[in-house]
Amino acid sequence: MTQTNNHFYKIPKRYTPYVFAFLMAGIMAFLMSMVIVAANSGMQAGYLFRVLHAYALAMPIAFLCVLIVRPVVMYLVQRLVDTA
Repeated sequence: MTQTNNHFYKIPKRYTPYVFAFLMAGIMAFLMSMVIVAANSGMQAGYLFRVLHAYALAMPIAFLCVLIVRPVVMYLVQRLVDTA
């Protein structure tokens, strides 16, 4: 039986809310940046550069928003979902 040392490469469990917020914010900010840039200026030349520029602004804001909103959403889900 071989044991892997994967636990050395993982973030400690106590940081789960921050890892969740970072990943959620990163993915959502990128997707929203893609959609908003396409809606506002189309998908012509320079589209990816404009998306990355918008993403650089959106990501930190999205991260803070997810950190703030997550507890509220968790509370609402707990109130609305039957656990039985």
